[in-house]
Amino acid sequence: MESSVIELFHQSIEAKMACGEMLAPLIANASTRVVEQLLQERKILSCGNGLSASLSNMLTQSLMLQYQLERPGFPAIALNSNSATITAIGHHHSMSEVFSKQVRTLGQPGDVLILFSHGTNPSNLVQAIQTAHDRSMSVIGFTGSGDTDLSALLSGEDIEIRINNPDPHRITEIQMLSLFCLCELIDQQLFGGTA
Repeated sequence: MESSVIELFHQSIEAKMACGEMLAPLIANASTRVVEQLLQERKILSCGNGLSASLSNMLTQSLMLQYQLERPGFPAIALNSNSATITAIGHHHSMSEVFSKQVRTLGQPGDVLILFSHGTNPSNLVQAIQTAHDRSMSVIGFTGSGDTDLSALLSGEDIEIRINNPDPHRITEIQMLSLFCLCELIDQQLFGGTA
């Protein structure tokens, strides 16, 4: 059993090393976009399903409270965290609208929608992207290799941080590391360093 654990660690390390150089400029561009919008007093909306919802919550917590530096909080909302709102939208409308209804209500021109998906092309994220564009918001998509519908909707103004790996758990691991890198770069740009 111990050898299985070691093998899983190796698989994780290899997956991260295989895409680090490709993702670095995309993560850097995403951090610049977030910083530019925060300086314009815009907010960050984020969303995802299942494991990806956890990443959305981690991002929001890191922005609202702190990542490593003790600093003022940034306006960020995880659209997947309010179960009452989500179930009400699902009950009265449809589950495919759980994020788009919130983006339509909360999103303003210049805000940024950051979404997380591990390759399943969820219809609620498809509709969230469409609504964000309708609201003149930019989108940063953390996607997996199967997210062809999401990728097709992203415009030239959007940023896609795509993990081309068939394993959704490896994708989630790499997205979590990418999210930590994003938060680190945001703090560096705004406050000049790490803790």
